[in-house]
Amino acid sequence: MATQTTINTAAPQTYLNKVFYDRKLLEIAKTKFVYANFGQKRPIPKNNGKTAEFRRFNLFTPDLVTNKLTEGVTPASQAISQSKVEATVDQYGAYVEVSDLLDMTSYDPLTGNMVELLGEQMGTLLDWITRNAMAAGASDQFAGGRASAAALTETDKLTIEEVRKAVRTLKKNKARMFTNGKREHFICVCDPDATFDLQSDPVWQDVSKYSNAEAIYSGEIGRMFGVVFVESTEAPIDLKTATNPVNANVDVHHSMVFGQDAYGCIDIDGSGAVETIIKPRGSAGANDPLDQRGTIGAKIAAYTAVTLNPLWIIDVQHAVTA
Repeated sequence: MATQTTINTAAPQTYLNKVFYDRKLLEIAKTKFVYANFGQKRPIPKNNGKTAEFRRFNLFTPDLVTNKLTEGVTPASQAISQSKVEATVDQYGAYVEVSDLLDMTSYDPLTGNMVELLGEQMGTLLDWITRNAMAAGASDQFAGGRASAAALTETDKLTIEEVRKAVRTLKKNKARMFTNGKREHFICVCDPDATFDLQSDPVWQDVSKYSNAEAIYSGEIGRMFGVVFVESTEAPIDLKTATNPVNANVDVHHSMVFGQDAYGCIDIDGSGAVETIIKPRGSAGANDPLDQRGTIGAKIAAYTAVTLNPLWIIDVQHAVTA
């Protein structure tokens, strides 16, 4: 994703300042991208509305009876059909106000620090939007063979066996696998608590044990049985509450195992990236008659995400070790 900075000021600004803030914001925001890294990218051309449409051709059904040919007889043709998913982009943003006195007395350089904090905030928002879209459309799998999240107990943790079950389901659903420079694989995004439980399995292979290979995904922590594991602190957790019938027993953690093109990420002509907007003191004209206030802001100009194929995302819901 691209990023851009808008600096509105009466004083001359150097091109190097713009490049610096562009790079700083993008680097910080990218550290928060996990879920947003793996979706199918679909930019909407500028001036073409706010809604994107994803289409896919539906598979033909093999049938030993209808597909059997009779000598000399032309069979009936098959109907071509498509499925479509639509999603509409939204905007997000935040800013801080910097007074002239704060600017003159602060021990730390304000602009650089604020750009860093705003980049982290917007990057996390982008990942949350993507994560929530995946969770809303995914197929559920409850650890320990439970029938629902409400039935989960403290012993129903994420294990290699649970991951293998998810892989089995994805394969049966004909989910596409990622390649990306290594053998075909699915991806599992899990939180540090889930990682802790997985690493107690004797067959776990973490990054430090890879032979003649390095991690190629940011946050990659290991791989096993055709799955690359990527850790995120933003994985969904439904906290236990005594009055909530959905998860009254344990905190429910969501580890998602998915294939390529399972979900899509949409922006407008590349504008879904984080944009920084810096307005120094005096830029507000009559609204700031004594040049007392400036602002440093960040905006997600247009972005959304959507599940494209619910059968290709398995939401493994489980407990964790306390």
